[in-house]
Amino acid sequence: EGVHAVFDGGGATTFWPSTEVLRRVGTLVYYGPLIGDIPEVRMFDLPKSIKVTYAVFSDHIHTPELLRQHTGDLFDKIREGKLRIDITGRYPLGEAHQAHSDI
Repeated sequence: EGVHAVFDGGGATTFWPSTEVLRRVGTLVYYGPLIGDIPEVRMFDLPKSIKVTYAVFSDHIHTPELLRQHTGDLFDKIREGKLRIDITGRYPLGEAHQAHSDI
């Protein structure tokens, strides 16, 4: 059957495997090349009538007012305990590569 949606930021190594686990008419949400760019994709190569989307931040948060609104909503959720942020480690700048690996 497959899943309704896959959120993929992996790049070429994960793009096609992500399409394989989607159900018919599922959605692949690509959110950026974290480990490499995606391969060139021909529309007719996509299986099962899936949809592929890529969100660009500035298309959704395109005014200062929207930025204030969304950041306000985010911080309200943190204050209300609806969103918890766990800081599991702190790294000096020189160890940024390790911090990214640990994520």
